[in-house]
Amino acid sequence: MSWELHLLGCWQLDRRGTPQTVGARQQRLIASLALLGARTRRYLAGLLWPESTEEQAASSLRVTVFKIRHQLPGLLADGAEPLRLSDDVHVDVDRLRDGADSALAGTEPAAGLTDLLYAAELLPGWYDDWLLFEQERLRQTRIAALEALARRHLGEGRPEAAVAAAMRAAAIEPLRESAHALVIRGQVRAGNAAGARRTYEDFRRRLAEEMGLEPSTRLAQLVSAEPLENAGARPVTHAAGRHRQPPKEL
Repeated sequence: MSWELHLLGCWQLDRRGTPQTVGARQQRLIASLALLGARTRRYLAGLLWPESTEEQAASSLRVTVFKIRHQLPGLLADGAEPLRLSDDVHVDVDRLRDGADSALAGTEPAAGLTDLLYAAELLPGWYDDWLLFEQERLRQTRIAALEALARRHLGEGRPEAAVAAAMRAAAIEPLRESAHALVIRGQVRAGNAAGARRTYEDFRRRLAEEMGLEPSTRLAQLVSAEPLENAGARPVTHAAGRHRQPPKEL
């Protein structure tokens, strides 16, 4: 493995385990090729320098490509058109997507990939217009994968693991009802009725404050399901209590 490109958490390029110093323009070109795949020079020039004239953007791209080929030989594939990364470049985002695909297919992600699903943010602090879409797309991929993991854990009788995965999904998108529903289902199955009620009330309050909406009836029913399941035991307790009343004085 010659190159390891990290785009999750922060931008970092390693060659055989040694971090490389890379300029900002080169970083953006490398990141765009890693996320979008092979692209024509004209496309990349317009993408990365949208406020420049066509000639200025093409010139900026030429200089950037020259610096990459000179300073990081072998990172870009041979050939002038289209531009793409070498097959020797391994990108952490690709590993994350593999883990998401495994979760969505109902299988356990490979070792270490669950941690990426839990905490990975794509290039935080970068606000390029083209990247915002990629960041949102990866967030949605993570949410779907985490919810799939939570459902799988519930099916396997592992409610605590289901709660952990669903809470991560809810943290990414706090107003997503499906994620909170999975949290509540896990808490109910783990015997944590009070936690399920708190999760519901916190979500209901936030949804009302930020959107002026109420949770669905379906979500409320998840909270009430647990007490109803145990309702049969309560009359026995009360009945026993009545039998223990002290006898009346004669």
